[in-house]
Amino acid sequence: MGNSYAGQLKSARFEEALHNSIEASLRCSSVVPRPIFSQLYLDPDQPPFLPEGNHENVKPKVEELDKELVHRYSQNGNLDFSTNQTVNEVEDEEEDEDMSDSSSPPIPYSQKPAPEGSCTTDGFCQAGKDLRLVSLCMEQIDIPAGFLLVGAKSPNLPEHILVCAVDKRFLPDDHGKNALLGFSGNCIGCGERGFRYFTEFSNHINLKLTTQPKKQKHLKYYLVRSSQGVLSKGPLICWKAPLSLRATDVANGNTNGGRNNVLSSTVSRPVPHSTSPSPGCAAGDQASMSSSGPPKKRHRGWSPGSPVPPPGIAVPVPTVRPSPRTEPLLSVPVPQSMLTGILQPQPIPAGETVIVPENLLNNSGVRPVILIGYGTLPYFYGNVGDIVVSPLLVNCYKIPQLENKDLDLLGLTSSQLLSVENMILLTIQYLVQLGPDQIPLREEFEQIMLKAMQEFTLREQSLQISAQCISVSPGQLPWLARLIASVSRDLVHVVVTQNSLAEGISETLRSLNEMKHQQKLPDYVVAICASKIRGNEFCVVVLGQYQSRALAESTLTTSEFLKEISYELITGKVSFLASHFKNTSLGDDLDKLLEKMLQQRGESVIIPFNGDVTECVSSQEAIAMVSTQEPDLDVDTFQIYQPQLTVARKLLSQVCAIADSGNQSLDLGHFSKVDFIVIVPRSEVLVQQTLQRIRQSGVLVDLGLEDNGTAYQRAEKYVVRLDNEIQTKFEVFMRRVKQNPYTLFVLVHDNAHVDLTSAISSSLSHGEPSHGLADRVINCREVLEAFNLLVLQVSSFPYALQTQQSRISSSNEVHWIQFDAVDDAASEDKLYFGLNEYSKSLQWGVTSPLLRCDETFEKMVNTLLERYPRLHSMVIRCYLLIQQYSQALMALTTMASLRDHSTPETLSIMDDLITSPGKDKNGCGHMLVIRVPSVQLAMLAKERLQEVRDKLGLQYRFEILLGNPASELTVAKHFVTRLKAWRGNEQDDWIPRTYQDLEGLPCIVILTGKDPLGETFPRSLKYCDLRLIDSSYLTRTALEQEVGLACCYVSKEAIRGPIVALDLSEKEHEKANGSENDSDELLIDLDRPQSNSSAVTGTSGSLADNGVSSSSAADKSQKQAPSLNFQTVAHSSVDEGTYPSFTAGETLKQECDSLGNQIASSTTSKLSSLSSVSQTFRWPAHSAKDSKALRAALPRIVVLSKAAYCLLSSQKSGNLPSSSSLLPHADVSWVSSLRPLLHKDMSSEEQSLYYRQWTTARQHHVDFSNQGEASGSRSFHPRRLLLTGPPQVGKTGSYLQFLRILFRMLIRLLEVDVYDEEEINANHTENSEITQSSNDHWPDIEIFSKMSFDLNVHDPKYRTISPVYTEQLARVKQETSKDTKSEEPKKRETVSMMLTKYAAYNTFHHCEQCHQYMDINPTAQISDSTLHAFTFSSSMLGEEVQLHFIIPKSKENHFVFSKQGKHLESMRLPLVSDKNLNAVKSPIFTPSSGRHEHGLLNLYHAMEGISHLHLLVVKEYEMPLYRKYWPNHIMLVLPGMFNNAGVGAARFLIKELSYHNLELERNRLEELGVKRQCVWPFIVVMDDSCVLWNMHSVHEQSSQSLEPGGSSKNVSLKSVLQHIEATPKIVHYAILGVQKWNSKLNARKAKAPFSRCHVRDFILLNIDLTQNVQYDLNRYFCEDVDFNLRTNSSGLLICRFNNFSVMKKHIQVGGQKDFVVKPKIMVSDSLAPIMPLQYVCAPDSEHTLLAAPSQFLLEKFLQHATYKLFPKAIHNFKNPVLAIDCYLNIGLEVAICYISSRPHSVNVNCEGVFFSGLLLYLCDSFVGADLLKRFRFLKGATLCVICQDRSSLRQTIVRLELEDEWQFRLRDEFQTANSSDDKPLYFLTGRHI
Repeated sequence: MGNSYAGQLKSARFEEALHNSIEASLRCSSVVPRPIFSQLYLDPDQPPFLPEGNHENVKPKVEELDKELVHRYSQNGNLDFSTNQTVNEVEDEEEDEDMSDSSSPPIPYSQKPAPEGSCTTDGFCQAGKDLRLVSLCMEQIDIPAGFLLVGAKSPNLPEHILVCAVDKRFLPDDHGKNALLGFSGNCIGCGERGFRYFTEFSNHINLKLTTQPKKQKHLKYYLVRSSQGVLSKGPLICWKAPLSLRATDVANGNTNGGRNNVLSSTVSRPVPHSTSPSPGCAAGDQASMSSSGPPKKRHRGWSPGSPVPPPGIAVPVPTVRPSPRTEPLLSVPVPQSMLTGILQPQPIPAGETVIVPENLLNNSGVRPVILIGYGTLPYFYGNVGDIVVSPLLVNCYKIPQLENKDLDLLGLTSSQLLSVENMILLTIQYLVQLGPDQIPLREEFEQIMLKAMQEFTLREQSLQISAQCISVSPGQLPWLARLIASVSRDLVHVVVTQNSLAEGISETLRSLNEMKHQQKLPDYVVAICASKIRGNEFCVVVLGQYQSRALAESTLTTSEFLKEISYELITGKVSFLASHFKNTSLGDDLDKLLEKMLQQRGESVIIPFNGDVTECVSSQEAIAMVSTQEPDLDVDTFQIYQPQLTVARKLLSQVCAIADSGNQSLDLGHFSKVDFIVIVPRSEVLVQQTLQRIRQSGVLVDLGLEDNGTAYQRAEKYVVRLDNEIQTKFEVFMRRVKQNPYTLFVLVHDNAHVDLTSAISSSLSHGEPSHGLADRVINCREVLEAFNLLVLQVSSFPYALQTQQSRISSSNEVHWIQFDAVDDAASEDKLYFGLNEYSKSLQWGVTSPLLRCDETFEKMVNTLLERYPRLHSMVIRCYLLIQQYSQALMALTTMASLRDHSTPETLSIMDDLITSPGKDKNGCGHMLVIRVPSVQLAMLAKERLQEVRDKLGLQYRFEILLGNPASELTVAKHFVTRLKAWRGNEQDDWIPRTYQDLEGLPCIVILTGKDPLGETFPRSLKYCDLRLIDSSYLTRTALEQEVGLACCYVSKEAIRGPIVALDLSEKEHEKANGSENDSDELLIDLDRPQSNSSAVTGTSGSLADNGVSSSSAADKSQKQAPSLNFQTVAHSSVDEGTYPSFTAGETLKQECDSLGNQIASSTTSKLSSLSSVSQTFRWPAHSAKDSKALRAALPRIVVLSKAAYCLLSSQKSGNLPSSSSLLPHADVSWVSSLRPLLHKDMSSEEQSLYYRQWTTARQHHVDFSNQGEASGSRSFHPRRLLLTGPPQVGKTGSYLQFLRILFRMLIRLLEVDVYDEEEINANHTENSEITQSSNDHWPDIEIFSKMSFDLNVHDPKYRTISPVYTEQLARVKQETSKDTKSEEPKKRETVSMMLTKYAAYNTFHHCEQCHQYMDINPTAQISDSTLHAFTFSSSMLGEEVQLHFIIPKSKENHFVFSKQGKHLESMRLPLVSDKNLNAVKSPIFTPSSGRHEHGLLNLYHAMEGISHLHLLVVKEYEMPLYRKYWPNHIMLVLPGMFNNAGVGAARFLIKELSYHNLELERNRLEELGVKRQCVWPFIVVMDDSCVLWNMHSVHEQSSQSLEPGGSSKNVSLKSVLQHIEATPKIVHYAILGVQKWNSKLNARKAKAPFSRCHVRDFILLNIDLTQNVQYDLNRYFCEDVDFNLRTNSSGLLICRFNNFSVMKKHIQVGGQKDFVVKPKIMVSDSLAPIMPLQYVCAPDSEHTLLAAPSQFLLEKFLQHATYKLFPKAIHNFKNPVLAIDCYLNIGLEVAICYISSRPHSVNVNCEGVFFSGLLLYLCDSFVGADLLKRFRFLKGATLCVICQDRSSLRQTIVRLELEDEWQFRLRDEFQTANSSDDKPLYFLTGRHI
């Protein structure tokens, strides 16, 4: 408000008069209303002004309401308005355009003349000082505290900003509020201070205004200093409260912000450029509703202050006008602008306004829709309620700037290719090609624009010309526009004006108003203003009866139009329509007719079933009728099918991926239990349905949540409905989550797309109370932070959850599997029939399609729409539909004359519904679903149809139900009795709770509610009537979820032909599903036209023969389609095609999520003879004797409105149903009008990525808040998953199965598979005479050294190796049966054990305690570990060896480094005498290969967290992988030459290194005074598969228990090592170990506590004693047996502690696996595998050379060549093969006698033994000829001498004088099949002479 009135006249009377003046000026038809002051002061008692004109909706109380509102908000003189205000101004930069807030004529403003001699130059103050920002931007300006620098704009200097200092109290805050009235400012130029009036100040700074100076208008910007100190233009001063809900849209230049609450009509705003489309009074995205309230300029909104739009404002469709009621709908704050700035009326250029003629709608029957085009829309005055302004296409003309990558994607060079002229012509072209029943679609037009731009780009590139050359000159435009429109048969007119668009629009509206009714209206008028000054502007006025209505209605959201409908019903606006429908189409009074029929019938009713509609019985009989035999209804057996299992596994693997992602968001090892809750939308039936699934699946019992007995009752606490009680239930659930940290909870949010309103916006908009509930629950802080809670959102239409702001990572989406990917076995009897299949079914060419459009009905609707232009079309459709069904019922029972007045579609549906129970012994029939979204209309329909049904006596024939989500199903008592009889075993109090419970019941379900909510229908559902779903459903979700009602699984057999047609159209190259013969048969089916002779044809019958069941004519055993029966054709009936017969026993499996979803029928469907439609998908017939025939599941038949049918029928040869290109959901908007098309072959994953790139959440969407300042900073919730799949595909069953397998996996994570194999060769063991006390803790060295060593290998892993010869073995008779030894190694026995707290773990284990042990702290880099070379000389290798250590910083304390260069000197060793309970002394070495993820290298828990030294020994090429997974472990990296070596090399190097280190440490400690023998000489060598350790204790045998036995308990590795390390005189033992666990250990009788025998897997090795005993570094197999035998023969002690055992985990990957032996040079890919006998060849032969180490080939060859090499030794343990200094496995059938050649060695007694063979392997100088002469051999014994090369082979033969006793042949020399580069081994065989 200008300051001249600041603070005056605050009385209520003033406010009231002011308000009435505004209103009057708006409603007044004369141009000049009475000025406010004459009204206020000259006529104080004037009554309130009453509205004039034809406003039938004006309520008397409106004025008082308005007054009260104004009064309420002005009591304190301080106008405070809530954030609900829907105004958002973007000030226009056009200075010549006036900014007044009123339409009143101007009060002239006379400016005071400037004082004499003062400066009057623009841009300077009166003192002559420069105020322009350009000249002051570098100056330092001092301003008093509390003042701000702001920029003012002078109308005469549009390009400059003037700098002023203003007291910030008089400026608004960020919300456009709290600015004090008045002004206080200083002049920056001359320094003058204290201007108290803006008028005075504006004079001082020479603004030279012609209008009343207003600070709001002229102070435009804050001024800010940049970082360089330059003063520059900052943000706009926000004088008006911005509509918080739309702020971002302005930023995006996106005028179609979002839909608002019904009453708040957001008006689209212009973006600040004069040519930009400045949408008139369009509401948000879709122009709004009954906007009401004060006058505004065209781009300003107004609040829902008054429920009636006063004429004279620019208003979109006046739809919902709430009736006066007590709800706080009307108490919405009035926007500030209503009361400010009204006292300075301003002139308006005459050409810029459009006066909407009075009674436009009444006169013309059309409410024109103005589509905003390009340019500035004029103001609208007068009867604006009769027009609608829609921003539908406005964003198509605002071509966005795109990034280069997007331009490349679209094939464009720049996004500014189209001139305005081009756009105008394209628009006209588009309108011309639209069909009479199509409306313009934004998405379609965007693609046209894109194609045009792509063509321009191509033309530019090919012709090398710039786009300007192709553009149309303004002069050519009118001519071209008319030319294009001329082909439209007068449906598109072009109006060209010179001055402004207003002329064209006014002209159009005027001519429309004056039209004669006979005249033909154009559908579209394109108004073009070819202005010289502003360039071309245009808009489209839609006048088509259908188009204008459809466009206007499509601007409303679902909630809005439902409110509009209820408003029309409540206020009685429908009374004309209702009275129209009181009569039948023949003109008779309907009610009287029905009464007459009721009287004629008297007491009797039509027979309920098993009889014709002409038969009557008394109502008592009707109630008493029950079925005589059990019908074959599908019993609800809950089964999980293959696709559901697959999807459940996909979900599980995604959960595992989250756990493995390394961001610590989910630790699966932490949980031991699974619990869940399912949240569903507000639908009673859906709750019951979910409960039923949970009960049938048994998941509560499987998860251990409930006992078998209580699970049924307790299921209810696991399903929660999103209603007002959810808060308390949810708090209980969250309490459970907090109290059970070891339980993993899964929150399943089913139908997650249903309520997407954010909690904030729902509380602001006072929307429905249920809105925003899902947001409060799913996105609350507790849910986001609970580490033990997974959120699984499940949706068939997830598009609105897949925006740029989505909270779910695209990698956490799990999509249903593609159906063609499911293997045939799984899908063999049922196929999913979904939206795509319905859409494609239209191309099958069948006579009776599944998707239908009722043309006759549409024609009737169009006639009625013209007659009732003010009613919503859904109301009209619904009334017509009720009449159609009523008349069809009458026509089929009593009044045949009405047949011609029912549409054939309706008639055939009703005929089928009424006659099917009549032909069934049990009364089974079909279900019809009629979708009526409005609850009031649905109730009306139910009452009306029930009344007609009851009066016609059909109340026992079929039921009529209201499917209201808010209430339970109520079924009449006699129908419940019938359902119970069919089901057989239900309890007495059973009532149907879900639609599936109605299986077989003939009924009409009138399904109401805003959205269908995923309820599953029974198989007996045959028809879905969606004729009410029309152009209000223009988003993909809205449309698809309606058609989703019909989706189900269908039997393959039932629709064999078409289903294959469907498959082939989808994948021509894939053979049709089913067996070979099937597909041939099917293809024949396809070639034949689908006519009545096809095997899937229905019948049509007339009333005359409806007593005869045509099914009796068809023989049920008939296999092929019968020929046409002419006699029945004469009766206009076609014989029914029979299905292949099925045995009664064949039942169909039921899909879990659509149990009973499939259609079943017991009777022929009969169609009226009037119907041209013959029904192709027939329901299998069965006569009485065949009532158990197969119930084929068939697709449902869907009847659609024309609008929906056009969208779903693929328009352009097989594109996706074009519904998919629509906006995905009303709560999202497109990011850009230029975007690629969503094309047909996109999988749901690709569609998700498309929507994530191209859609953004609207302001009231729950995800809107999920965006940071930067575009990349939106956060995905790590524990949230999205399961998407088509409707009714089985998602519920899938997530219940997922819960089950998740639980199993958690249990499995707590378990481990360990080897459980009994020891072998137990019967060969010698009895040790030495007795030991069984409770000794440690061996006594005196006693122990007297025990003899048990040479037998007992490890079950070695059950297939050669036994070691002992004297006992010679007595064992070897069975010959073993020679059937299979090549395949026998699967080793494992058993599952629970992990304990002492287990060793792999990388998949994460927990709080050990994550520091596992990972370096997150801040540290991997480079925090250092690489150290360590070199020593090895006598065995005869060369220097260089190993590398990788030592993390945290482990450096275990090593000694040189003082200067950090050179690694040695690894610290403790002393023998050290006693530290918190440490183990021995370094632990673990060689590992191929198991960087799966090796059990995490010893933290096994060592109880104490300090220990653990070294991983890895091959050089695997080091990076191990380093990545185990960054905190010390690595010992073997030299590269050992990359292909076996496990022998690793053990050899560990031992060599350790001995070298021991010497270094002895030298180091000796200098510190420690004796050499005091340094600890042991190391632990342990496999990477040791998982658990046990201690066994023996019970003393008591008299009661004769069973010997013991107990074992799990202990830590620490306690095992500490116990063994504490052994007395430990340094005298060479190797100490423990036994390998098996489940029989405790049961067997007590064993000696210590054995002297082989040990492996886990050993303590004394490197000092075994200095001269080496591992064989070349070995791949049995290196430990070989080493143990060597150690023992050196006289050293090997001790096994039998009271400890180690469990070894069965790990499937890595470890000591065989090489895949391949030829060195591959000749072809498909070579047969190479057998071990081909691993050797004759030297210099042409044999295929192999790529494998020679030693490996040799060892494998020896294992398999026993029969060739040592024939005498087979199964002959008395005559073993003599092996000197080595043990090699030469096959299970041969015993090896190991003899050491070293002097003083301990060997087995072999006196008197004749050997059957001799094996010499790389023998050294200790083996001499005299040694060999000590042994005796059988005649014909065989010899095998193995050497490194041919020369050493010959030397060995000579040195050992072998030729004296052995005979050699030239052909007995062999080599391993390597190339010479790989150093093959050579060997020679011979026979003993």
